Amino acid sequence: MKKYLLSIPLGISLIVSSAYTNKVTPPDEGMFPLSEINKLDLKKAGLKINQSDIYNPNGISLIDALVQISGCTGSFVSNDGLIVTNHHCAFSAVQLASTPEANYLENGFVARTREQEIEAKGLTVRITDSYEDVSTKVLNAASTTNDPAERIRIIQNKCAELEREAEANDKSIKAQVSEMFIGKSYVLFKYKTIKDIRLVYIPQRSIGEFGGETDNWVWPRHTGDFSFVRAYVAKDGSSATYSKDNVPYKPKKFLKVNPKGVAENDFAFILGYPGRTFRHRPAQYLQYQEQYLLPYISELYTFENKTMEETAGNNVALQLKQATRIKRNANRLKNYQGKLQGLKAIDLVEQKRAEDEEMQKFINADAKLKQQYGSLLQNIDNLYKEVFTDAQRDLWLSEIFNSTNLLAVANALNTFKKQLEAAPNKTAYYNQNKDRFKKAIDGFYESYVYESDKKIFKHMMADGFKLPQNQKVDALQRLLIMDTGIETSATEATNRILSTSLKDPEFTNKLLTGSSETDLLAFNEPIMNFVKELSEQQAQLDPIKQKREGTLNKLMGDYVTVKELYKKKDFIPDANSTLRLTYGYIKGYTPADATYYAPFTGIKGIIEKGATGNPDFKYPPIIKDLYNKKDFGMFKNPKTEDVPVALLYNMDTTGGNSGSPIMDANGNLIGVNFDRAYSATINDFAWNNSYSRSIGVDIRYVLWVAQKVDKADFILKELGVTKY
Repeated sequence: MKKYLLSIPLGISLIVSSAYTNKVTPPDEGMFPLSEINKLDLKKAGLKINQSDIYNPNGISLIDALVQISGCTGSFVSNDGLIVTNHHCAFSAVQLASTPEANYLENGFVARTREQEIEAKGLTVRITDSYEDVSTKVLNAASTTNDPAERIRIIQNKCAELEREAEANDKSIKAQVSEMFIGKSYVLFKYKTIKDIRLVYIPQRSIGEFGGETDNWVWPRHTGDFSFVRAYVAKDGSSATYSKDNVPYKPKKFLKVNPKGVAENDFAFILGYPGRTFRHRPAQYLQYQEQYLLPYISELYTFENKTMEETAGNNVALQLKQATRIKRNANRLKNYQGKLQGLKAIDLVEQKRAEDEEMQKFINADAKLKQQYGSLLQNIDNLYKEVFTDAQRDLWLSEIFNSTNLLAVANALNTFKKQLEAAPNKTAYYNQNKDRFKKAIDGFYESYVYESDKKIFKHMMADGFKLPQNQKVDALQRLLIMDTGIETSATEATNRILSTSLKDPEFTNKLLTGSSETDLLAFNEPIMNFVKELSEQQAQLDPIKQKREGTLNKLMGDYVTVKELYKKKDFIPDANSTLRLTYGYIKGYTPADATYYAPFTGIKGIIEKGATGNPDFKYPPIIKDLYNKKDFGMFKNPKTEDVPVALLYNMDTTGGNSGSPIMDANGNLIGVNFDRAYSATINDFAWNNSYSRSIGVDIRYVLWVAQKVDKADFILKELGVTKY
């Protein structure tokens, strides 16, 4: 990877101050961007290789083995494009490849030859190629206006312009400008994309998802959350869609495996693509989370999952259709429940409020600061008061199309119709674009089950009709009055929407595969009008949201600037799906009084949990047979006389770090990150060494399962683990 330029002016710096360096233990928080790695003293912390072996802007380093895959992280582990990531990161691709007759999701998948590897639909791999600071270009462009909505539009347009310019100069990359500090600093990242990804080895679901929702976000953990996929490219090395003629990708760097693993208190580090954190936000932002967003989504997704599970029953085909959505919902809602508990447990809103009050005193004590920033915190408070006035309606509108597949289908059809009506040559436009829209709509039908859609839609409608008087949704109110002016009940109105031809995917397919646009343009049912009215209200609200976003963009830039002065240090920017490093130690913790959790679990724990009778703790019988025989191969931990299954560590991770490689002091792979302990779900808002712990699957368990359970010795051979 090359670093073209990263010279960020003082005041919008990503530089880590001396407060972050020369420490043996990790800082208060630490998801360090690439630009900060050379400022850390990792040798003193325990690193045994050269720091430049992790990231070398002028040569090849461990960073070059990292990939972003399906919103997760993965890493190359062989010279033939083999990638290790989490089971849950490949979950949707495995679901799409599965049928009731060949249920790879349940039974696992093992491709013992390259010819047996199958397409991982929906998966692509993104590799960071280079980055460049563009803060000055973006902020200078926005300096010409004081209008908040115009400011955010200019910033967005400038970012898009810089992305287009970068892609025009290099056709092989995809460019993206990432906001590092909101309203303050921007970096242009350039990525290489690989489009042909194939399934290689997926463990059985009872291994890859052992513990289910019972254990999700919980320690001790015994989940074999790993999978192996392979990246393919065209014979000339260029990115290409799936083709039998493609060849395995040759990465610049791949990770070596340490089959002996690590011990408690050993140094370790993680590279990955953490999603989003919000640690540099004011108290009001956390109040919004605690009071509105987190409880609303938790309740809604709980209902959705219960509905889908009841609808599917014992029908394998329906279970497969809804599996990915259920899993994503479950993960998010338990995360949100953990955040809610964490916010209340440490009273974080009040902590932030007290900190903001002290910062206001700091501003008032300096005449120059008071003149420039005296009203900053009051302006932030005023903005959030506006947000709170329509928070319930905005949350409802944000989820309505996500909640119901039929509405998403109708929305896509309405968009196509609107574009068709505006097209000078309607027939030509229809023929040129129908396949694109059909592909998108087919995606909505992949998880569509009418009975689930119906119940979830009725739930959403009931919630919508109960919104406060000042937050009413116009489309819902109009539904209560029929075209004749006769009042109708909420139930009747909802049933009218559900009585749509779109219930049948074949009907929709005919609308998009005909030789003429006439049928599509003529198609008009209550669901289409309802969706159109929802979209119109969202469009009416957009200028208000844009003004708020623009105002917040400027306020938060100032907020971080003042906070840096108040704290007398610079900050690490919040995670934003760009490459980061975090480091720490294999370490247990005490989550409650008189309780200590050790940092390793073993196969013994799988068998103990299985004996409870909880269906989430089902596991392949061969695991118990092997345990009873003490058939652990070279992967036994001599201290426990068992194979380590999962490991615990005090590194700073969040969503997006799923699949991140956990590496030892020599830069060798020792595990794959997949979760956090329940108390650490609050990491997105605050990190603390006393309660923040992350969880990974130990590489020794990965190798043991591959060899002993699934007889996938070819994986060990490709990983270079030959002495077994």
